[in-house]
Amino acid sequence: MMSRLSSEQIELLVQGKLWDPLSLLGPHPTAAGSSAVVIRCFLPDAKDASVVFDKRDRPPVPMARIHEAGLFEATVPGPLPTGRYRLRSTDHAGATTERHDPYAFEPLLTDFELHLFAEGRFYRAYETMGAHLRAVDDVAGVHFVVWAPNAARVSIVGDFNQWDGRRHSMTSRGSTGLWELFIPDLEPGTLYKYEIRPREQDAILLKADPYAVASELRPKTASLVHDLSQYVWNDHAWMMERQKRDPLTSPLSIYEVHLGSWMRVPEENNRWLSYRELADKLIPYAKDMGFTHLELMPVTEHPFDASWGYQSTGYFSATSRYGSPEDFMAFVDVAHQSGIGVLMDWAPAHFPDDAHGLAQFDGTHLYDHADPRLGYHPDWHSRIFNYGRVEVRNFLMNSALFWLDRYHIDGLRVDAVASMLYLDYGRKSGEWIPNQFGGHENLDAVLFVKDLNVLAHRDFPGTMMLAEESTSWAGVSRPTYTGGLGFTFKWNMGWMHDVLDYFQHEPVHRMYHQNQLTFGLLYAFNENFVLPLSHDEVVHGKRSLLDKMPGDDWQRFANLRALFGFMYAHPGKKMLFMGGEFGQWREWNHDTSLEWHLREYPPHAGLQRLVRDLNWLYQEHPALYEIDHDWPGFQWVDFHDAAHSVLVFLRKAKEPDRRILCVCNFTPVPRHDYRVGVPQPGYYCELLNTDASVYGGSNIGNAGGLQSQSIPSHGLPASLSLTLPPLSVLYLKLETGW
Repeated sequence: MMSRLSSEQIELLVQGKLWDPLSLLGPHPTAAGSSAVVIRCFLPDAKDASVVFDKRDRPPVPMARIHEAGLFEATVPGPLPTGRYRLRSTDHAGATTERHDPYAFEPLLTDFELHLFAEGRFYRAYETMGAHLRAVDDVAGVHFVVWAPNAARVSIVGDFNQWDGRRHSMTSRGSTGLWELFIPDLEPGTLYKYEIRPREQDAILLKADPYAVASELRPKTASLVHDLSQYVWNDHAWMMERQKRDPLTSPLSIYEVHLGSWMRVPEENNRWLSYRELADKLIPYAKDMGFTHLELMPVTEHPFDASWGYQSTGYFSATSRYGSPEDFMAFVDVAHQSGIGVLMDWAPAHFPDDAHGLAQFDGTHLYDHADPRLGYHPDWHSRIFNYGRVEVRNFLMNSALFWLDRYHIDGLRVDAVASMLYLDYGRKSGEWIPNQFGGHENLDAVLFVKDLNVLAHRDFPGTMMLAEESTSWAGVSRPTYTGGLGFTFKWNMGWMHDVLDYFQHEPVHRMYHQNQLTFGLLYAFNENFVLPLSHDEVVHGKRSLLDKMPGDDWQRFANLRALFGFMYAHPGKKMLFMGGEFGQWREWNHDTSLEWHLREYPPHAGLQRLVRDLNWLYQEHPALYEIDHDWPGFQWVDFHDAAHSVLVFLRKAKEPDRRILCVCNFTPVPRHDYRVGVPQPGYYCELLNTDASVYGGSNIGNAGGLQSQSIPSHGLPASLSLTLPPLSVLYLKLETGW
């Protein structure tokens, strides 16, 4: 029977409230036993319309206007192959357009994909969700898929349809909450959003695509159709080698970089460097400085320049501030070819309430909790993901895996993990809801984190998952099969706070605070730690690293050199925020470059040279990285001499003869004839002296090395009679057998 239209259907279409466009638009059978079909289309700006066939032997068929708003209809002889006709229309200005009919194509999502999505195991959903260029029956176009289960109607809007939500209504896929539509003839670069009518309110929402891989530059907020598959990678050797590498036993020295303020172009209105310019400047700099990895912040699209980028509005979109997705791919590619790994910050703990983002996506708390005791983040005034909802878990897992897959990212530093794990994080009594067992653990978030880490390590061997977790939660970096959360590494926040606090004391008072340096060894091997001197320590009035140091300028530089020497010898991987390597005086400022001109002055140049030498020395000596996470890699020689603020310890490699002796003097008083026990007799080379003149120091030391004496000390069979320079760290190694 011919599909008859009711006046109600037509009014719903005209008013933009039709939830089932396939029931009205596109081809429909006319009568039983007839091959003829009736074709309907909605073209509000058209003066006239006709159906045009691909086959030349079929003449165009004029369409009749059946509603003044622009609803046209024509009966054509069948059968009608899918997509094998176009709609030709002429507007009132006389311009003619010709496009394939999107409603001539059946829905494309398979039953298996719908099943995986509903089950929360659609781990490569980023290959389907969002906007994807594809060809259907040899007709090129874009397939759109979005999740909006509480919407009465979802449409795709953009320049291509004058942002009119009536023109391209999507097809509902039932209880999954998914909507889809294939729109023929759209091309890469098309701007689009989803226009959503909530079921429970008379409103229209304009939302960016949660799965968009490209976005407009702020303050614009539309998504862009983009094909990521065209970039040709040249990092095969790196990717193959990465699979074999064990991050726990390899050197890891991370340079943390905010892309928009590492370096700018002041002569061009202080503009940002592009991804490709950063590849030309930042990567050679990091390579020369001896860093093994870059950690980038921010990368995911975000609305506010003066931020770290953690309030993300584009979980699959590389920020457009610095170029295209291919530009960012090229950055990662160049880094890999240069032997530099790329980590990126990723923020699954919360999202902002920007109108175009995830908040109230379909008119409901779709991605978060409605109850503010669960869904509102009091510290950051943002929304907390609902980790108990399988579709939300799947969205976040896809985001993480997407960056590892499509951008060859070597690891994710997961922001604010503590805020995910605890229901009472940042809340007072009565402002949170206990879990089903009466505890404060967010069990849904715990399960999400464990599942994500298992997938990341399984599917992308050699990659790293790093947790910024600031509490004593046990087993953050332990395997999930032992009850841990499964991260590769955890930031050692306790070490960072204790050590920075210690160094801010005047040296005369440090004898009373030596425990701040030694306490960390009580728990140093409970986790796989990274020692972070991060961005968080150089903002909001905390001052820069150099400015934290006490004393006159000479002592400030000497203190910071000693801090770096201590850090690189201490168990744990290393991380330093940009600017710290040459002693920036001011705090981080998102609007300007680092103070690169400071390197013209000898104290800053000397500090930078020390960091460079530390990084290369660190990579060259397995004792400093090979056994970072267990007691066999560390041995105290003396931690009792608090009166002189001296610490002495050994770092050890798997081969017993490859030890390094570290001696720290954290006062400005040189110590002569200071006896230190050593495990073997022989000549000990002074591998590093942070007080060397090339680093800006006073050049007090041990003339490059000295012979041990057969005098037992500190329970060891031999000893050295050392000169300890002021505010310094010495590394010494046995020359024979190394």
